[in-house]
Amino acid sequence: MTEEIVKSALAKVMYPGFTKDIVTFGFVNNIEITGTDVKFNVEITSSAPEVAQQIVDESIAAVKAAGATSVAPIIKAPQMPRESSSQGKNLTPQVKNFLMVSSGKGGVGKSTTSVNVAIALAAQGLKVGLLDADIYGPNIPRMMGVADVKPEINGNKVIPIKAYGIEMMSMGSLMEEGQSLLWRGAMIMKAIEQFLRDILWSELDILVIDMPPGTGDAQLSLAQSIPVTVGLTVTTPQSVSLDDSRRSLNMFQKLNIPIAGIVENMSGFIAPDTGVEYDIFGKGTSGPMAKEFDTKIIAEIPIEPSIRTGGDEGKPITFVNPSSESAKRYIAAAASIWAQVEEINANGGVDNASVQPNTPPGVSACSTAAAPAKAAPAASEGESCGTGCGCH
Repeated sequence: MTEEIVKSALAKVMYPGFTKDIVTFGFVNNIEITGTDVKFNVEITSSAPEVAQQIVDESIAAVKAAGATSVAPIIKAPQMPRESSSQGKNLTPQVKNFLMVSSGKGGVGKSTTSVNVAIALAAQGLKVGLLDADIYGPNIPRMMGVADVKPEINGNKVIPIKAYGIEMMSMGSLMEEGQSLLWRGAMIMKAIEQFLRDILWSELDILVIDMPPGTGDAQLSLAQSIPVTVGLTVTTPQSVSLDDSRRSLNMFQKLNIPIAGIVENMSGFIAPDTGVEYDIFGKGTSGPMAKEFDTKIIAEIPIEPSIRTGGDEGKPITFVNPSSESAKRYIAAAASIWAQVEEINANGGVDNASVQPNTPPGVSACSTAAAPAKAAPAASEGESCGTGCGCH
């Protein structure tokens, strides 16, 4: 009995819910062999007891089939998720926690980050949903490999599409391919509310929400509809992106949303032939901004061709190639985010009451004492009055 034989046997043990084995995931370590007695650790990412038990049973069977007489797997798993203690208006009470993924500008890899972070969270054994709230650019169905799948309807509710162990919904799944949306702010706000109220999300540990770029009606409407547990900002190392990302982080502060961190995307380049990483666009330039907003960079995601091809082909890198450098960084980012969610809930959770409209139903904030003491400038068509009432 050798370590190679043991690893070869354990390579037949699939991680529950995935098509990758526990060796490929890098979960197996500290293999000890005494004659035909084998002991090893399996450090899993799920806190579910049934996941641990399945791995124990299948590991024992696999290693005994390879010639061992005694097999002792030691499972190391995280603690069970804590219940959310968040308060305030919540249109989706069956969801325990909410992660808002934002960016100051488009084209920085926000949707790619949302997909891979969601899959990495699911790999921890969490029940995860993914809402593509980027109304004008709904790309997540393609990235999740369900671009041609239409959701089922149950009464007047929509059943989320399931892919890679995640519940997903997107405007791209509801409209015809290539169709444009010429919507004003009020319609965007209504759509956000319907995504939360009229989708049959199950009892989720966390819902990852891919927001439209910028800071506007969608972000305000979301924050007023659910108590957002944490916010994540995605940027690139270039100054033009960092300038806009500051606005995104400032938005989290104004909406009283705890900041989970910053993902610096396109941070370096990994050559596919050599695996060498090159700094071509800058790297780590988000550091001063993170310090300014009392947060941290939780991942520097390099440019890796397999990320692009995976997104185009509906094969997210965190799922299909979890041992790649980029996948490892997404997984580390997800672990950091979940650790902060747990800490926030342990300390009383979040409350969105402070960003709720304080005017009577049917009365505009523009005409009440809720408006600023200084009269707001007249809003032209398609512009906000500046009071946060959403009257476009």
